[in-house]
Amino acid sequence: MKKLAFDTKLVHADRKINKPQFGAVHESTNNSVLFEFEDVQDLVDVFQGKKAGHVYSRSSSSSAVSLQNVLNELEDGVGAVVFATGMAAISSTFLSLLKSGDHIVVSQYLFGNTRSFMATIEGFGISVSFVDVTDVKNVQEACNINTKMVFCETIANPVTQVSDLQGIGDFCESNNILFALDNTMTPSVLLDAKAVKASLLLTSLTKYIGGHGNVLGGVLVDTGLFNWEAYTNIDYKYRVADPQQWGLTQVKKRGLRDMGATLAPQSAHLVSVGLETLTMRLRKTCVNAQALAKYLSTHRGVDVVHYPGLDYHPQHSRAKTLFKRGFGGILSVELSNDIDPHAFLNALSLVISATHLGDTRTLALPAASTIFFENGASERAKMGIADSLIRISLGIEDIEDILADFDQAFASVIENRRG
Repeated sequence: MKKLAFDTKLVHADRKINKPQFGAVHESTNNSVLFEFEDVQDLVDVFQGKKAGHVYSRSSSSSAVSLQNVLNELEDGVGAVVFATGMAAISSTFLSLLKSGDHIVVSQYLFGNTRSFMATIEGFGISVSFVDVTDVKNVQEACNINTKMVFCETIANPVTQVSDLQGIGDFCESNNILFALDNTMTPSVLLDAKAVKASLLLTSLTKYIGGHGNVLGGVLVDTGLFNWEAYTNIDYKYRVADPQQWGLTQVKKRGLRDMGATLAPQSAHLVSVGLETLTMRLRKTCVNAQALAKYLSTHRGVDVVHYPGLDYHPQHSRAKTLFKRGFGGILSVELSNDIDPHAFLNALSLVISATHLGDTRTLALPAASTIFFENGASERAKMGIADSLIRISLGIEDIEDILADFDQAFASVIENRRG
């Protein structure tokens, strides 16, 4: 049988990759915390990593492994590990692979929660340099002898700066530095992350993968491109068997066993079901985002629209090269000075004011006063986040209904201003 196309694989992955019991199409949800071994030696061998198996569901379960297998297959990796949330995936990975005295280079445009975590790891003696990752030269200049990792997002949230992924990947490969990439905004439907030489992929399953605003989750995928034998932070206990698995093994042991950032079995099932429609949802989302961005870019109530699909976006050419099926579902807009952002959001009827993205529904919120409030004015200025900035996450509604909602909202606030 010929190799399945990507979209077909999404629909049949559970059945084809994991072979559920009894002819089931989906892997069953296994809620057992403990697992019985008829031979105690088997229990010992699984504990010691000599044999695959489950001993305690905090560390692994059939539900989690099933989802891991699918996500790893989609990214053409050598292994994956799922977590309770996207932030759990990031924090577990960083705290498992970095130690005091290490240095990392990260994007100055990082999403608010991820950026605040950088302050946490600085408290553990890990130094962090924030740079403009739209040009690899800034990354190169920031690296030093202690640099262990470069970390950025594919498209920044919310101002949509597109990282110099190919340049960073080439540089990290040449210098044996981990290239950790958050591809939440551009899952494998849009981006071949392995092609840009990312070592580790970190994704919030809560967003486009799950897609329906009903489950939390995160994943780390190892693409197999990094040489773990040369990475000094791998504990001797985990330098066993296949060297390609050393990094993941250490993250699993520390992130799941020690920190307990475990994805619940029912959550794994919901993510798996949501994953099946990823391509259809994301394709519609990208089309809607492009249409809304074009509409807003010519509206008299708007000063600027940030969206990689627009010709004037600083990284538009790069985005056309990197992203296969669209420019993502996030855009941000700076309203004209005479329109109050809060009043405008309140005037929207269909669009929901909520702090989330990658949903089937279109969402919007004032970025500066919510998700980036803790960063302060000076930090927001470096990230390009204006006080008037509204972030919009497009859903899969009919675009005419979305545009009509923006039309009536603009008409409402402009009329009230005149009154």
